[in-house]
Amino acid sequence: MAQQSLYRRYRPRRFSELKGQEHVVRALRNAVATHREGQAYLFSGPRGTGKTTSARILAKVLNCENPLEGEPCCECESCKSVEAGTSFDVIELDAASNNKVDDIRELIERVNLGTPGRHKVYILDEVHMLTPGAEAALLKTLEEPPPHVVFVLATTDPQKVRDTIRSRTQHLSFHLLNEKELEEHVRWVASDAGIELTDEAVEAVVRQGGGSARDTLSALEVVAAGGGVAPEMMPLDEFVESIIERDPGRALAAVAASAHLGRDARSIAEAVLAHLRDCFLSIMAPELVQLPAHRAEVVSEQAHRLGAAAAVRSMEGLGDILVEMRHAPDPRVLLEVALVKLTSETAGSDMAALLLRLERLERQVAQGGIGTGSATGPIPRPVPTDPNTGRAVLGGRAKQAAASAPVPAAPTDPTPAAPQRPAAARPAPTAAGPQPEPAAANASAAPAPAPPSAVGGDLVAVFDTVVRPGLKGMAKALYVVAQPKGVRNGALVIGFPNQGHADKAGQYRADIEKALSAAVGAAVTVVIEADAAPATTPAAVETPDPIDHEVDLSDLQSAPPQEQGTHLDRIASSFPGSNFVEGSA
Repeated sequence: MAQQSLYRRYRPRRFSELKGQEHVVRALRNAVATHREGQAYLFSGPRGTGKTTSARILAKVLNCENPLEGEPCCECESCKSVEAGTSFDVIELDAASNNKVDDIRELIERVNLGTPGRHKVYILDEVHMLTPGAEAALLKTLEEPPPHVVFVLATTDPQKVRDTIRSRTQHLSFHLLNEKELEEHVRWVASDAGIELTDEAVEAVVRQGGGSARDTLSALEVVAAGGGVAPEMMPLDEFVESIIERDPGRALAAVAASAHLGRDARSIAEAVLAHLRDCFLSIMAPELVQLPAHRAEVVSEQAHRLGAAAAVRSMEGLGDILVEMRHAPDPRVLLEVALVKLTSETAGSDMAALLLRLERLERQVAQGGIGTGSATGPIPRPVPTDPNTGRAVLGGRAKQAAASAPVPAAPTDPTPAAPQRPAAARPAPTAAGPQPEPAAANASAAPAPAPPSAVGGDLVAVFDTVVRPGLKGMAKALYVVAQPKGVRNGALVIGFPNQGHADKAGQYRADIEKALSAAVGAAVTVVIEADAAPATTPAAVETPDPIDHEVDLSDLQSAPPQEQGTHLDRIASSFPGSNFVEGSA
């Protein structure tokens, strides 16, 4: 004879034995004790939370010969027949398989028949599976049932039940059990059944149960069959560590290890998403995390290294692929691509990469500063910049090499094309020969005085991609032509076409500084300046127009003598057939 499963063996027989549903127990016991039971109930909630069990307990107590304070005695013949499934007073119908109009009509025809007990209880499980015609057939009887009939409708999706049916019932919602309640229940069942469990096995059983008492006992039965040792679990910590360390290979290896344990892509994504949610809650609301103490410490440490923003982006990415997996030919490919995007800096969008850099800067600030020369770790990655504008150079090694090359031929001119501001603190050169030396000195000393020099290119990028698009009204109109020139002495220099434009834009400098500081996570100063007019510089006057160099003077010809004449002759030639008429104005 097959052994009875644990969830059937330890199914509650009284309301007081229900776990985690105190609000439902209180409502039903009070209704029975005061003889105010309803004519129809709607029990809704996730699977394995006690909906059908509560309906059977209600049927027992309504027909019990010796009820006590709203509880069945479980000793009389009526209670025993209900537990054995042989009672004529309780009729159970699975609406998922008996969902047609004819099935409901047959049920309605028997409603008016007499019953041996005080009440006849109809239990309709998964009532949301009824067809529209079956719901319509049930509606009238549900509204005005005979006095001795009680309907109990159970469903996992109450939103699919017709509103007219819900309005005619007393709706009681069942919810999932928390980790503490499930752990206590598992240890009690294991002790009563003589099952030896390790702490790791209890944790694994509770995690697999997912808040459902029935699923938890089913998982306990599997662990008990394996000797009370916890089964090998998915490496959830490896997924989060791969996101923290930006290691796509580590994430793909974790997927392969999980698949080797027999988990499909969807269950892997759901488990990782649940783990990321625990990380997010441990940052935003630690009191909501329902984990054992030792696991809560591990998740909290991992979460603070991950960061709330990265956790949110990761949950959004996995949530999107869970929707796409419904119609994907190979869901594992979607999962692997999503994990590569989450763990790789180059696979995502430019905005996502910028946000990652900002998060690194915030962590640096929290640890004591930004971008000093002695900073260690993989965070401060050198960014090539253009020496003329201070902007970050986005490209390959060729652009980086070009940016670091010395300026050609221009230093041989004794007249400098533009004054170099960093050289103001040093004496001006007196000869043309040593002029390249200050330029080289400036190039080597430029990053030194600016505290956030390691993020100079990032400040320009932050202004272009974060601050400028967020401006409103007049500030947006003024800064649309702004040209960020880079970092000078720790401040971001922003140029404007003329002095008047710069003066008006300076009125919003505080707002720009505030937005930059919020984005970077450190105080940022902004310098507003006007660009010099190119026509006023001697170099611009003496420099010929590049268009003139493209003209070959040998191609020019003098006007023929016959085309020369008075201005009247030239006008007449321009308008053939015209006549001059003399007159007075």
